Amino acid sequence: MDFANIIQTLALYALPVLFAITVHEAAHGYAARHFGDGTAAFLGRVTLNPARHIDPIGTIAMPLFLYIATGGAFVFGYAKPVPVNFGQLRHPKRDMVWVALAGPASNLAMALAWGALLIVLDGVGVTEPFFLKMCQAGVLVNVVIGVFNLFPLPPLDGGRILVGLLPRGPALALSRIEPWGFFIVMALVVAGVISNLWMRPLMALSFHLLDFILAPLQALFG
Repeated sequence: MDFANIIQTLALYALPVLFAITVHEAAHGYAARHFGDGTAAFLGRVTLNPARHIDPIGTIAMPLFLYIATGGAFVFGYAKPVPVNFGQLRHPKRDMVWVALAGPASNLAMALAWGALLIVLDGVGVTEPFFLKMCQAGVLVNVVIGVFNLFPLPPLDGGRILVGLLPRGPALALSRIEPWGFFIVMALVVAGVISNLWMRPLMALSFHLLDFILAPLQALFG
């Protein structure tokens, strides 16, 4: 096992991952507070302090173990979810869509920011590979986190968005899956269903969207 390569990869991805999960979780808290639920704010989760969102097992130990054990072939982790009392939202069914969407939307915004930084650094002649590769890692990490969380099964953001959009009957039926949703998602990940049928096509679409939005900046610095 090439430990030097592992350390280099961890150094490249550490900052992008930290920003990605921190802003993602904080975005849920900000949105919940905006729409009437102060639970996350009361518990100190409406913050950009990474320490408030990191789960020692899910954010650090599990991804690190999986990365080393599989040689980087499979990595999975999670942050501490921001607590949201949907019943306190002013319009619970409608507002839960915006609260859930806030996380993946923040990842798209961060992917754009990392992509813009990469174009600017390259355009002004920065050739240090570490910084350029970190920008690329920032784009990839945010696209992966955003797309994965949009998978339409609770407790992922996509599942909560779907619950908010469906009529009452189907929405209640889908919401009852949430206690087992994590295990179902893990099984689908291991089976390759999510990666093949969800992640790859939506990630490709996301990269095309990013290229389209960043095209004027690329032309300016090209």
